[in-house]
Amino acid sequence: MSLVRKLVGLVGFLLVWEAASRLSLVDPRVLPPPSDVLVRFGLLFADRSFVAGAISTVLSWLIALVCACVVGVVLGLVLGSVPLLRLISMPVVEFLRPLPAVALIPLAIALFGTDAQTKITLAAFAATWPILLNTSYALGEVDPRLLETARCFRVSRWRVLTGVTLPSIGPFVVTGVRISASITLIAIVGTEFLAGGSIGLGQYAFLQGTSGGRMDVVLAATVFAGLFGCLVNAGFLTVQRRWVSWGRDSSSGAEVAA
Repeated sequence: MSLVRKLVGLVGFLLVWEAASRLSLVDPRVLPPPSDVLVRFGLLFADRSFVAGAISTVLSWLIALVCACVVGVVLGLVLGSVPLLRLISMPVVEFLRPLPAVALIPLAIALFGTDAQTKITLAAFAATWPILLNTSYALGEVDPRLLETARCFRVSRWRVLTGVTLPSIGPFVVTGVRISASITLIAIVGTEFLAGGSIGLGQYAFLQGTSGGRMDVVLAATVFAGLFGCLVNAGFLTVQRRWVSWGRDSSSGAEVAA
């Protein structure tokens, strides 16, 4: 039922957009009707420039997200495990976290040039913080009864980590990764759009919009990016609901104790 309601809202939005464009309530050259955008979206996959840009963006997104996951989880575990280190480092983290990645484009270009390293580095920088903070704070939410039970049974630290700590913080980490996945995509496309020099969806949309004035192509490329982001988010939600539930603390403790 909720899916039907969402579809009704989406269809209603598209109909209003279509009517506004067809009746010239808005300039169709600036905001073409969704029917034209959807037709153009289907034709994009025959455009080699778009396909190359989409592949570049997706691969850069994947690399940046993996880097953010590794750095965010490792640093989150370290900061969450050492209270003094967390207290000292949190002011630095809170200062760096809200910095917009696109504002660092000149610095990144000076360091890495205009190749793919620039957009990957900036996206990884922007995506690290939700994972780091979720991991760090999740360690403080581990049920102390589970840890005490493990100590009573003289369970090794490795078994406590893999059997109690990681299953307990898993939902928090996956939530952080899910948030970072969207941030990574935004940072990648935004850097491609503003920095140039590297192929990708952002650069493709920029060239189509400024050189050709093809707003239908720009919006079609935007639709592709949006659909990709929705699919990624749905995938992480499925993983979280099926394999990383919020209620496994007790079962984790039982496995370790056994």
